[in-house]
Amino acid sequence: MSLVAAGRFGVGARRIVVGVLAGTLVFSGCARFDDRASTPFTTEPNWQDAEQGTTKPNPPSSTAKRPAAPCVDPDPLVVVSCLDTTGGLVTLPDGASALVGERTTGRILKVVATDEGMPPAPIEVARLDVDSSGDGGLTALALSPSYSEDGLIYAYITTGGDNRVVRISSDGGAPKPILTGIPKGPTGNRGSLEFHTSDRMLVLTGDTGNPNAANDNGSMAGKLLSVNSPAPGATADVVLAGIGVAGGVCSDHQDSIWVTDRTATEDRLQRIGPDGTAIKAWSWPDHPGVANCAAATDGVAIALTNQKAMAIAKADKDTHAVTAAPSLFAQDKYGRLDGAAIGGDGNIWSSTVNKTDGQPNQYDDRVVRIPPPSNGQGSGPD
Repeated sequence: MSLVAAGRFGVGARRIVVGVLAGTLVFSGCARFDDRASTPFTTEPNWQDAEQGTTKPNPPSSTAKRPAAPCVDPDPLVVVSCLDTTGGLVTLPDGASALVGERTTGRILKVVATDEGMPPAPIEVARLDVDSSGDGGLTALALSPSYSEDGLIYAYITTGGDNRVVRISSDGGAPKPILTGIPKGPTGNRGSLEFHTSDRMLVLTGDTGNPNAANDNGSMAGKLLSVNSPAPGATADVVLAGIGVAGGVCSDHQDSIWVTDRTATEDRLQRIGPDGTAIKAWSWPDHPGVANCAAATDGVAIALTNQKAMAIAKADKDTHAVTAAPSLFAQDKYGRLDGAAIGGDGNIWSSTVNKTDGQPNQYDDRVVRIPPPSNGQGSGPD
């Protein structure tokens, strides 16, 4: 599949912008993402190193204990319990905390990991007005690349009339619209956000239950969009079309952008390289429910909602090709997983969606820390 860069959208736009003088569609060719010199991001971990034990995740001590109390999961890898259905998860720079969204309530909560004793209560950072009908609501979060200085948070939400990206300050204040007018439908409303460089935000949108819209370059539905200098009034370029139900978009901030989505025939993992070419890296005809992802320098971790597992698809260090079936781990331990983020503690942080889609227990929904497989542990799909 080739990359599509056929149009540009402004805030509130529902059509491709027309050239001002010529009156023709703006075709910009293949978007390029090789902006390594401008990226503020640190090098992502290496899954091969994790398997060889050269990275050092910080799992809790085997002697860690949790008190017996309501909403305190005895598993010390669980960061927080008794959330509403989650939507959006991003780890914070301190390595021990994260922001998690609740899809149906619109709340954004700060949660802090602790190995022993009573976990600290979540802190509400913001609450957004959302329409959670179908699969809509608050479905994605991203931090400003300069979050430590500006405290800005970006969110993908569903409103009464559209899907949109908004910006929130952790200091309070009304959310500011960044990209509006993304079509809304009865399904296919979830999205994903990721900063690839310091001034380029990627926005993955769902097809709103209409595959024709996903292949229509005049619609923002079913697309991977690139937003330069995301602020009120920003414009968006189409990077990739034909997205089904949006899973996640994640970047290694070097060579690769990874996209997951679900179509009628298969679930997919696609990779976009620095030259703008998109290829299908792996597919699952059995529909494990690909969800959010977290990229390392040699592959990507993917939450598999239906398969109730985390997967790692390892990529060749030179060609970036995925040549072996992604390995599964933490399967059937926490139920239906949706979030995926790499924490500063070396673990993969994830969130569950058992409350609306699964069989919740008394601790759902939860945020958990999942150590990556080591010493060759993990298994391929059944």
